[in-house]
Amino acid sequence: QVQLVESGGGLVQTGGSLRLSCVASGGIFGTYGMGWFRQAPGKERELVAAISRSGTRTYYTDSVKGRFTISRDDAKNTVYLQMISLKPEDTAVYYCAADRDSGSRYYVPSYAGEYDYWGQGTQVTVSS
Repeated sequence: QVQLVESGGGLVQTGGSLRLSCVASGGIFGTYGMGWFRQAPGKERELVAAISRSGTRTYYTDSVKGRFTISRDDAKNTVYLQMISLKPEDTAVYYCAADRDSGSRYYVPSYAGEYDYWGQGTQVTVSS
């Protein structure tokens, strides 16, 4: 069974930065497409960023383009989400997820239904 553990969340002021990490265990990390989702109170979970198995293809939701960067280190079984210029509307619980059936190494899973494994989440709070 694959386990995903997120870390790096916290409280930061507007304009600040955080780097989230997600460590995977129990599977073959290099075969998974990976994504970061977030869910704010009263809102649906949304895909923030995703990365292909190869690490060369990425997806970002419009509201974070230019501010967030997703990356992966297969040697460490870890996917990262670097966040800069944070805004109060970025406040949410951030979840890491893995897609075990990505197919092509260059495919970026872009829908929640494609993901098979989920972490417990880490809280990010941006104060104004």
